[in-house]
Amino acid sequence: MKIGIFTALFHDKPFEEALDLIAAAGIESVELGGGAYPGSAHLDQYGGPAALVTDEVARKKLVDAVASRGLIISAISVHGNPLHPDKAIASEHHEVFVNAVLLAEQLHKDGIMPQATVNGFSGCPGDSPRGKMPNWVTCAWPDEYRDILEYQWRVAKKYWKAQNAFLAQHGVRFAIEMHPGFIVYNNDTLLKLRTIAGTNIGANFDPSHLWWQGIDPLVAVREIAEAGALFHCHAKDTLIDPQNSARNGNLDTKSYGDIKGRSWVFRSVGYGHDEKWWKDFISTIRIFDYDYVLSIEHEDVTQTTGEGLHKALDVLKRANVSEKPGEMFWARD
Repeated sequence: MKIGIFTALFHDKPFEEALDLIAAAGIESVELGGGAYPGSAHLDQYGGPAALVTDEVARKKLVDAVASRGLIISAISVHGNPLHPDKAIASEHHEVFVNAVLLAEQLHKDGIMPQATVNGFSGCPGDSPRGKMPNWVTCAWPDEYRDILEYQWRVAKKYWKAQNAFLAQHGVRFAIEMHPGFIVYNNDTLLKLRTIAGTNIGANFDPSHLWWQGIDPLVAVREIAEAGALFHCHAKDTLIDPQNSARNGNLDTKSYGDIKGRSWVFRSVGYGHDEKWWKDFISTIRIFDYDYVLSIEHEDVTQTTGEGLHKALDVLKRANVSEKPGEMFWARD
């Protein structure tokens, strides 16, 4: 398994400068922002995602920049909301998704992306056809909340069934990050969407969004992997504040910068859960045949990007298993 990084961390640096830092740190893979919420700063330096689909010269420059440093591209990430009730936002995020799929197809053919993968969110509609803002439902009563969910799943089914056919046509996988605020936020909702839309849709498994919901990521990832839906993994940690959580629970709308007041915050790997937990996680996904990339996503406001990255790497390099196991010489199969 390779350790990678979501390069949004270095959005303010020229791409090749970022690649030099990444390669020097011993990272083996990059995940690139393709638009929507993560932006596309690095791909824009080569003309942007849409242009790169057809501009072979520009795409070769991108591929050579990555390959010359011994790296691969694990995914194009377009975390957005193509189900947004604001049609302008939905259209923009859908276009970004389409361009990312087409670009992933080409990068896979170019040999720099071993598995043609696009990462993103499921999206969240409004509460009705008249809605103006996304509406994430977190309870089943009063009964009108169930009515909202029924409407939202009709919207999601129609959209993602069509997109699954598009993904299959181009040989690309869409890895949904289960994230509160969107219609897919846990195992049940991910597997429900996969069942009704198709199997080119799976998971970009990020444990950081699951802990504070009360989900055990080790149990969750096992079910996702057994379903054949584990496409990509993020490495990001979460720390739950025992006092604030005990007072207010974990549904928290305070600013991520309010570390003292929040019930939970994102942390660098190892600062929410220890090295033993990350070893257990890596062992679990390898047992269930995941051998792709653990992509570091840095969102720890207590550490600089540089220090946070190296702290995470320190843990992951010790926890990771990068070689394929040999024959079991000590006993019969």
